[in-house]
Amino acid sequence: MMAARGTNGQPPTTAPANGNGAEAGDERDLRRLHRIRTVRRQQGVSLRTAARHLGSNIREIRVQEDEGTDLRLSDLYRWQEALDVPLEELLVESERPLSRPVLERAKLVQVMKTAAAILELSPNPQVARLAARLVDQLVELMPELKEVSPWHSVGQRRGADDFGEILRRRIPAEFFDGSALDNDD
Repeated sequence: MMAARGTNGQPPTTAPANGNGAEAGDERDLRRLHRIRTVRRQQGVSLRTAARHLGSNIREIRVQEDEGTDLRLSDLYRWQEALDVPLEELLVESERPLSRPVLERAKLVQVMKTAAAILELSPNPQVARLAARLVDQLVELMPELKEVSPWHSVGQRRGADDFGEILRRRIPAEFFDGSALDNDD
């Protein structure tokens, strides 16, 4: 009995399992295909904002950001639009820093976030007036900054050793015994 042959006379191959040209489990052939996560972070765009701009959920955004994920060209164009950077900035595999215009834009976005936060939180009218002037000047320099929101001002990130509110507000053991949940009332 003869083995099946593909169109090129060779045995047919299976499709790569990891979407990056390598068989499943073959870590040697994995390579960086894009720099989406790096560019997104340098641009100051949160996962939530990226998901909103791309019309997707955060889980899918995280998968697409994985530098080994082989994205469709249409997905790369959507990312380019969402991050407002040249397409080549997303594709560069080298460890070179981003181009000067993109780095300058990222810095302007950070300054705008800071100015908007000062404007939002300032109890002093003089400081608020100066912050408003700074925001206006930044928008004049780069009109798309008008859509930039301030840094998050609610809460504080917990460190690895900090505990959440759940330790302060203990849940009674009776809650977990199931009898309270079994009522059909």
